[in-house]
Amino acid sequence: MTDQRLERGQQWLEKLLSLAGIATTVDIQQPEHTSAANYWLTIDRDKLTPVQIEHLIGTDGATIDAIQYLANASLNIHQEADLQAGYTIELDGYRHRRAIALKAIADEAATRVRTTGKEVILQPMSSAERRQMHTFFDTEADYQDLATYSRGQEPDRRLVIKLAQTPDDAPPQPAGDLENGN
Repeated sequence: MTDQRLERGQQWLEKLLSLAGIATTVDIQQPEHTSAANYWLTIDRDKLTPVQIEHLIGTDGATIDAIQYLANASLNIHQEADLQAGYTIELDGYRHRRAIALKAIADEAATRVRTTGKEVILQPMSSAERRQMHTFFDTEADYQDLATYSRGQEPDRRLVIKLAQTPDDAPPQPAGDLENGN
C-alpha cells in the first residue's frame, strides 16, 4: 500500500511536468520524522534550467504550493481514508530553506508573545505554511506554553499566536441544557 501511494504520487507529478513540457524525474521519499502517510516528491533539479526552477517555485513559492495543492487534491480524491496520503513537493531545497525561515518567524513571534503577553498576528501565508507553523507550535517542546489558530479568509488568512490558557485561566464553559441534551 505504501509503495502504491508513493509510486502514484511520483507518476502523477512526472506526468504533470511532462504535460508542461518539462523533462525531468521525480525522486520519492518517506521521511522518518513524519507520519506514515506523508511523502516527499522531489523534482530533480539537475535536468532543469535556472529559469525553469524559478518558474516552478514561483514568487514566494506560489507555483510549487499550487502544484502541491493539486497533487494532494488529485491523488486523494475518491480514495478511501486509509489510502489517502499527504504529498510535499520539493525543488532545489525550497521547502527546507522555507522551513528554516518559518522556524525563525515562529521563534520571533513566540518571544514577542511571551514578552508582551499579547497575541501576535503573522503576515498572510499559504495554507501549507500555516499548517507547518501550527505543527511547530503543537509539537515542539519550546512552544508548549503557546497556542495558535488561524483568523480571516483566504487570501488574507493569518496565523495568530497567543499564550496557551491553563485550566485555571480558561473561561467558564456555559452549562448545557440537560433536558434537551445540550
